[in-house]
Amino acid sequence: MLKEKDKIFKNIYGYDDWGIEGSRKRGIWSNTKDLIAKGSDYIIEEIKKSDLRGRGGAGFPAGLKWSFMPKNSGKPHYLVINADESEPGTCKG
Repeated sequence: MLKEKDKIFKNIYGYDDWGIEGSRKRGIWSNTKDLIAKGSDYIIEEIKKSDLRGRGGAGFPAGLKWSFMPKNSGKPHYLVINADESEPGTCKG
């Protein structure tokens, strides 16, 4: 069994409430408001520094991908995330 400090998802075994209130009790989402207040440039730079990568076959750097979002275009823009894990040629366990 994973040690608590090594878990990415704190409710990985589903023992606790899965909803937002249960997450808040575990300390998840507690700093989200402060993080958002720092702005998108700060968040993107932190993701770049972390070297977080996508889970697709290419493992593309997430921070780099996020930095492609338009800045101050005056038009609505969206980050679309493909949560489908069925790409051919990749194996996700």
